[in-house]
Amino acid sequence: MVVLQPKRWPADTSDELAEPVRPRGQARERNPDPVRHIAPKDAAELDAVETREWLESLDYVLQSGGPSKVARLLRELTLHATENGVKLPFTANTPYINTIPADEQALMPGNPDLERRIKSLVRWNATAMVVRANKAEDGIGGHISTYASAATLYEVGFNHFFRGHDGEGDADVIFFQGHAAPGVYARAYLEGRVDETHLENFRRELQAGGGLSSYPHPWLMPDFWEFPTVSMGLGPLMAIYHARFTRYLEDRSLKPKSDAKVWAFLGDGETDEPEALGAMTLPAREKLDNLIFVVNCNLQRLDGPVRGNGHIIQELEAAFRGAGWNVIKVIWGREWDPLLAKDRDGLLVKRMGEVVDGQYQKYAVESGAYVREHFWGVDPPLLDMVKHLSDDQVHKMSLGGHDPIKVYNAYKAAVEHKGAPTVILARTIKGYGLGEAGEGKNITHQQKKMNEEELRAFRSRFGIPVSDSDIAKTPFYRPPQDSPEIRYLRERRQALGGFVPTRKARGQPLTRVSPEPFEEFHKGTEDRKASTTMVFVRLLSKLMRDPELGHLIVPIVPDEARTFGMEALFRQVGIYSHVGQLYEPVDMDMLLYYKEASDGQILEEGITEAGSMSSFIAAGTAYATHGVNTIPFFIYYSMFGFQRIGDLIWAAADSRTRGFMLGGTSGRTTLAGEGLQHQDGNSHLFAMAYPNCVAYDPAFAYEIAVIIQDGIKRMYVDQESIFYYLTVMNEQYAMPVMPDGAQEGILKGLYRFRATSMPDAPLRAQLLGSGAILTEIIKAQEVLESTYHVGADVWSVTSYSELYRDGHRCERWNILHPGQPAQEPYVTRCLRDAPGPLVAASDYVKVLPDSIDRWLPRPLTSLGTDGFGRSDTRASLRNFFEVDYRYIVVATLAALARDGRIPSSVVQQAIKTHGIDPEKPNPATS
Repeated sequence: MVVLQPKRWPADTSDELAEPVRPRGQARERNPDPVRHIAPKDAAELDAVETREWLESLDYVLQSGGPSKVARLLRELTLHATENGVKLPFTANTPYINTIPADEQALMPGNPDLERRIKSLVRWNATAMVVRANKAEDGIGGHISTYASAATLYEVGFNHFFRGHDGEGDADVIFFQGHAAPGVYARAYLEGRVDETHLENFRRELQAGGGLSSYPHPWLMPDFWEFPTVSMGLGPLMAIYHARFTRYLEDRSLKPKSDAKVWAFLGDGETDEPEALGAMTLPAREKLDNLIFVVNCNLQRLDGPVRGNGHIIQELEAAFRGAGWNVIKVIWGREWDPLLAKDRDGLLVKRMGEVVDGQYQKYAVESGAYVREHFWGVDPPLLDMVKHLSDDQVHKMSLGGHDPIKVYNAYKAAVEHKGAPTVILARTIKGYGLGEAGEGKNITHQQKKMNEEELRAFRSRFGIPVSDSDIAKTPFYRPPQDSPEIRYLRERRQALGGFVPTRKARGQPLTRVSPEPFEEFHKGTEDRKASTTMVFVRLLSKLMRDPELGHLIVPIVPDEARTFGMEALFRQVGIYSHVGQLYEPVDMDMLLYYKEASDGQILEEGITEAGSMSSFIAAGTAYATHGVNTIPFFIYYSMFGFQRIGDLIWAAADSRTRGFMLGGTSGRTTLAGEGLQHQDGNSHLFAMAYPNCVAYDPAFAYEIAVIIQDGIKRMYVDQESIFYYLTVMNEQYAMPVMPDGAQEGILKGLYRFRATSMPDAPLRAQLLGSGAILTEIIKAQEVLESTYHVGADVWSVTSYSELYRDGHRCERWNILHPGQPAQEPYVTRCLRDAPGPLVAASDYVKVLPDSIDRWLPRPLTSLGTDGFGRSDTRASLRNFFEVDYRYIVVATLAALARDGRIPSSVVQQAIKTHGIDPEKPNPATS
């Protein structure tokens, strides 16, 4: 049994650097012969004397009253100076030194020798994995350098902080930096969770025995990874909203309160992504002290320095401090502590702050003699500080992100901090430990291979028991199971609640979905008009009152609740706010006033589809992360979904998110007046590319009810890893009664809504409509029958994507099973015996109906909304895009003419009769 107890951790380099550190609060020794008694020779000397006096006075206050008294005194001085006209420059920065002074550091528990040994083994196996993969398959890729720089940041967390799901309390949620995945795999190998075959097949997942995905991908490794993070900036954004959603679950009593943390690991270059810092004010505003960012500041992105001419750490400190975060800088290792203690006049701190990042990167790759000359040698007193150190010692002075004691104390301070989120800015070297192979160099990010000499040096530096004769094979190494290293590693993880990362569906499946909330919508609205958005909100309201499902529903909306008619829910369930409502709303005298509550159910996210989608991911993965089957309904302007936040939707798909996305005001012609930027004619096309997204374009109330009822069953009873996209409109019309036997077709994507009243007519046609344009199809049926004596059937296409996938599924099966009876696509079966030309119209681009053309018995005529939107009325827009009933009638007649069933003169007359301008500009290009 390895006993965990505090030990004094030795420095990674020579102990000759250790010197007594002046305790914080101890005043400097008074000069027995004060300088102020010497007559000043000039103004500069007088300034120096006055400065020294102020510093000595401040030291006295620090010694007698402590830091809090000094802070209070400085505030009073600042106020006094400001009142007397002194304009002080603003700064959100602290000096370029560690936030936690050496004398305030806690002793680090554990066994330093074993932890350093484990870290070295992880380093080696991570490197071997990438190097071997690229030997086996040139160009397969992989990243050595990110984990090399972050190894200490991760190992301190694994050994002392990251809590797993098997402990008594809640587990931590960890968003791992995507490019550091090799290090996480290498640790899992030591833990016995993956075997050598998996490491051998890193980035070759299709090989025999299985492999490891390139980055964190829950879709590919559903028992291992929890969240995908390698799409830069998404990890930090998702972490912020996940931390807030955890509070939401606690405040609504869906899970017990806990002190579990959400950790987000990211790179300093990653913060250039707008998503990485775009929501940084939210966690401070909501006091999310369960959130910890760890920024690996290796000062380097893919092509060069992050801020070659500046200081990324200082820049990020100002941004986070300005946003209200608790900022902890971990810049310098222990070897710098005695030197800073001797820095009475602040020369070293000044020098640290004036060197730019590009130059610091240069120091990382140069010799100790170079650093001595160019960093220390600029000022004789500075140079004198390191006269007792050899060039080798100067070169090996470590950075804070590579010092386990500095990292441990930063993590300890972060988990203990209350009232605000914490960001840790840890200074590291990219490719740390790779030596000449790429440590700190601009090529480091692309480092995939190492020659034998480089591998030998790496092995020797970290003490890996691999012989010179085996070094070319780059073998993996794992000590015996009863070795001190493996025993210690396993015991630490057991004490912290099990292995991380680990993912499994912890929420118990629902037993059933009650039909009661849905039955009302099968009956239609008679003569009352309603939009499908109104129908959805009505259904959502009923679901939230359902005794079995109600508490699990999570409505999410980006500041458009009133647009979608959801204001009734404000009063019914409230808008979530951790602090409740501290003000009297301006609409308090109205029945449907804006009501915030600490147990509110609606997540009203403000004007941020990205933030709302992050909440959708948090709620839609809670069945695995928190063991709670929350059912998110995220409604938004449909144009601002797949087009604007497609990357986050892809992350949701990868995360195995469950829930419903509702594209409101959908279609290119339904949103009158809004114009080009708002009118959506493409989201259903985009949705087809997301493999586990089930997309529908319903036109009627009963279609919405059937789809949502089946979706809840598939996701929360049957536990399918899918999510739904439904488009809803704001156009109002009477909702019909559900036809008998329509349910199967609604879910498969196609059913006959209304048969022709003229089944024996010599001229027949099949009209396919969906969503907003189905009413135009119905009107076209009436005109075709009454005016042109064409018996037309009306089909509702609820999902082109489902028909498309079914067609390709059958086609694939038939190709691979040539000796067996062919499978018939559902759409073929429906329309095989339906007579007459096929005409389809939708409010989306024409390629959507075209996608099923190959499985139809006859060629399809497609009408759609290719082109940019316009600001106008619905009628004008449908005329412009040529999708109203008149164009449907003409397209049907033209198809009959092509088939030789009617003369072309009938089509020409119809064009004139319906006032269609055949020479109008093509909407697709105008």
